[in-house]
Formats: sequence, C-alpha cells, structure tokens
Amino acid sequence: MESIVFRISAVVAAVALATVTATTPAWASTDRVVHFDLSHLQQPENITLEPNGSADLTFNRAGQVARVTPTGQITILAQLPGGVSGIVRTPDGALYVNVNAGDQTGVYRIGRNGGAKLFAALPAGFINGLALDGRTLYATDSSAGQVWRIPLNGSAPAIWAQGGPLAKVTGFGSNGIKVHAGAVWVSNTDNGTLLRIPIQRDGSAGAVQTRATGLAGIDDFTFDGRDVLAAINSASQLAVIHPDGTHTIALTAANGLSNPTSIAVRGKSVYVASAAYRTQNDPNLLITRF
Repeated sequence: MESIVFRISAVVAAVALATVTATTPAWASTDRVVHFDLSHLQQPENITLEPNGSADLTFNRAGQVARVTPTGQITILAQLPGGVSGIVRTPDGALYVNVNAGDQTGVYRIGRNGGAKLFAALPAGFINGLALDGRTLYATDSSAGQVWRIPLNGSAPAIWAQGGPLAKVTGFGSNGIKVHAGAVWVSNTDNGTLLRIPIQRDGSAGAVQTRATGLAGIDDFTFDGRDVLAAINSASQLAVIHPDGTHTIALTAANGLSNPTSIAVRGKSVYVASAAYRTQNDPNLLITRF
C-alpha cells in the first residue's frame, strides 16, 4: 500500500506557445500526488475513472492493472501476460485493456470480480490507446499507424483507419485515442499532431483531419468541454489545446509531472498520470482542480 501525499504549491501560470483565442482554465493551487514505486515498474501508462473517483491505471512495464482510491490506497487488480497500455471502463464495471505479448497480443477483459481473459486477439505490433464508443472499442497500433475497431458483441476486430497522418516516422505514430462528437480523435506522437476522423453513417472512417500541430511528444489526451487536455510526454507538460488549434501549457515538471502519459477529467478534477520513462524519477498520479 502506498501513502498519498498532500501538498500545497503555486501552479505556474500558463505559458503561451501560440496565439491564444480561447481561455485557459484557472488551475487551483491544491494538488494531491500519489507516488508509485519505480523499482517495481509501477509506471502508469493509461487511466480510466471509477464512479467513486478511484483511478484505474495500467502499469505498462509491470504488466499490471492497479486501482488507486481517493485516499491513495493502491490495489493490483490483474496481472497480464505482457505490457499493458490503453484502458477503458464499461458501464457494467468491466475493464478492457490493451496487452502487447507476442502471440497473446490483444484486448483483455477484467470482470468486476477480477480475472483477466483475452477478449479480442490482435496482430503483434504496439497496441497503445483504447477508446470506448457505446458498444464499440477503438484501439491504436502505434507501430503500424492503424486504428482498430473492436465490437463488444464479439464480432471480429477490423482495421478501421490506417496510414497517412496516422503513420509513424521513427517511433510512435497513432497513439492516444478518444471518441468525441461523432468522430474518433487520435494523437500522432512522431508528428506532434492531433487528428480527427469522422465516423460515417455506415460506421466507416471518413477522411483524416489535422486539428492541431506543434505538439511534439504528445501522448494520450482527453476532452474538457471544447478544449483538449493533452499529455506532452517528452517535455513533462500538460497542454490545453483550443478549438482553433492553438495551445497553452498549464502544468509542467515544476508541478510534479514526470513524462506524463494520460489524463482523465471528472467534474473539476484533473487526473494526470506520469510514467517517468525518461526521467526515471517519481512516477506518480497528480490530481488537481481548476
């Protein structure tokens, strides 16, 4: 069990990296930080929230899914056969997680009573982000530059979109993913872009649209109203991307970020998971308010 640390700090003012035409949230000065054990590879890759405010996290390199309660207690929910990345929660309380494990690669389901089982096998690559849209999952393959569509009714997974703006340059192409306002949104880490792919009436993918650029090292992200909150992994920053494509920086390493990977929002609370992949210092979960 880990302890939760409460600290008071002055959140740095947002630093404009582009011309801003929308208002950046006023971030509160009270943060809560849950620190993880780097020696046990507790490096959070992705996050989803429980109704009571607990955070479910994937510890990628440990191959684990963990739950962090609002009081900071950590429980390991499942041990998977390989590295774990994206995670979502369905209304019935089940968790679906992406696992990269050679011929065991795919999306696994963790029931409310525990126990992980392969739900949908996928080709070995680097299955990364995971998003939920009703009864459909969408998963990115960062190596192949693809988006997979995975029905929860048990139908076979299929490549939904691929190539072009989704492709990698040298490392990670399509990475983070969310479904919002009739479209699938995807980050491309190598290109530093945020992409929008309309969902057509027949369920197929429309033309990929680039909605924001200049986001070098972007990882996963989430929506907060009309704005997007994005984890800028390499720079240890949280960016606020506005509807016109401009962005500002709201949080930095000075606030405790250490290679952030993913973000979740519940009401006025923002949860930011940091994996410390490059810094090798203080993987953590930061919870702040705005």
